[in-house]
Amino acid sequence: MKLRQATKRSDILKCLLCEDAPCEAACPYHLPAKTLRSVWFDNEDCGAANLPEVNYCKDCGGACEKACICSGEVPIRQTIMKLQEEVKPQLDVPAPEHMERLKTSLCGVPLENPFLLSSSVVASNYEMCARAFEAGWAGAAFKTICNFDIHEASPRFASVTGDNGSMIGFKNIEQLSDHSVEENMKYFRQLKEKYPTKVILASIMGRNEEEWGYLAKKCEENGADAVELNFSCPNMEEGGLGSDIGLVPELVERFTRAAKRSVDIPVLAKLTPNVSEMSSAAEAAKRGRADGIAAINTIKSVMGINRHTYVSSPEVKGCSAVGGYSGRAVKPIALRFISEIGRNPKLDGMHLSGMGGIETWMDALEFMLLGCGTVQVTTAVMQYGYRIIDELKAGLNYYLAEKGVEHIGDMVGQGLDSVSDSTDVLERDSIVYPKFHRDECVGCGRCYVSCRDGGHQAIIFGEDRKPYLNPKKCVGCHLCVLVCPQGAITSSQRRIKKNGDDT
Repeated sequence: MKLRQATKRSDILKCLLCEDAPCEAACPYHLPAKTLRSVWFDNEDCGAANLPEVNYCKDCGGACEKACICSGEVPIRQTIMKLQEEVKPQLDVPAPEHMERLKTSLCGVPLENPFLLSSSVVASNYEMCARAFEAGWAGAAFKTICNFDIHEASPRFASVTGDNGSMIGFKNIEQLSDHSVEENMKYFRQLKEKYPTKVILASIMGRNEEEWGYLAKKCEENGADAVELNFSCPNMEEGGLGSDIGLVPELVERFTRAAKRSVDIPVLAKLTPNVSEMSSAAEAAKRGRADGIAAINTIKSVMGINRHTYVSSPEVKGCSAVGGYSGRAVKPIALRFISEIGRNPKLDGMHLSGMGGIETWMDALEFMLLGCGTVQVTTAVMQYGYRIIDELKAGLNYYLAEKGVEHIGDMVGQGLDSVSDSTDVLERDSIVYPKFHRDECVGCGRCYVSCRDGGHQAIIFGEDRKPYLNPKKCVGCHLCVLVCPQGAITSSQRRIKKNGDDT
């Protein structure tokens, strides 16, 4: 792919990603909604590849923008024409004609693609899973089934939002399935009857060995393709459940063995991130004969302290509780644990199903590069709906076609060698200076302020309101690259630093 200025989510910041979008209905060629979604979910190449050869927007009267519920604040035509005129001509490959390269498996169970719903409210009954399967999800980790009463609080969600109101971090105090075991088994039977090729990963939680074994067997008898043992839910009322188990490797091993000896289908252990390291629990799961590891579950959190009531969110009649944190904000933490499991030679051969902040195909790819054979999604679905599977599949498929990769499995683990637990491996004798693109600079001075007050005072703010580098002070930290709102600062070539360099 050739270097170019990418179309970013910020370019269409006001877009609300409407259901039955009025802009789409107003366009005789039905281009706006799916094209804007491709930009929103970091999928502009695929969006451009799927545009028609004729530039219908060029002489259009702008009916889409007139119909937009944001009163024309979204540059719909400009965005589509940029993809048509700037991106499409530079594409290396056309839109792929099929998605065969996405086919994979979970512990030997065939999957049409690597994308699963994770165990949560998004996969909690027949109707929801059926709609997800129709949309294109390969399977679902059904909301955790248990043999005890669940009574939920209200409200039970809170969030940290970005500039455009989208959720960056998400907290829940939700517990397990509030349907009976028999109700859930009925859902399994209905789903397997209508969607025999879709995969049901049955999440379960027991209180003792007998219950873990019973629930696993029950799920197998009613159509589950695999079982996921929930050793990681942080929101349980009873002690000794959920993440309490994941903290004790001996319990992980014992309950994994209890479930495994009760079934012939694959068993995965879903582990808690509320630990300093995950390998001990993962190795215990393997000793218990687990076929795979699922990680991560949500991170224990407190957020949103009300400055008037002094109660954290979500507030339930004057009280709150520590809950599970998810969303894009947790992805770096999830990847850290995934890389730990992926690099552990004692866990070779185990399937790794990753989750934690996956919203775009590029997020999913990062998990795969660190060892995940499948990925699971919840928070992004809660925010945007099952429809995001279109962008997940299309984006990943286009990337593989662009790379000439015929099977997604060939990408699994390709990034593991780049990760180390120690910074001692890093080369420190060269430097990468920032490169200023002054024709794109608007003169805001953000780079100057950040370098002055948070860096090494290496940027001079000229009288022309443009930045200039003092290489004698620059250490190549790239803070300026990260803070530039215009993307007008990039990296130069790596080189040995010399006094007097002029950048």
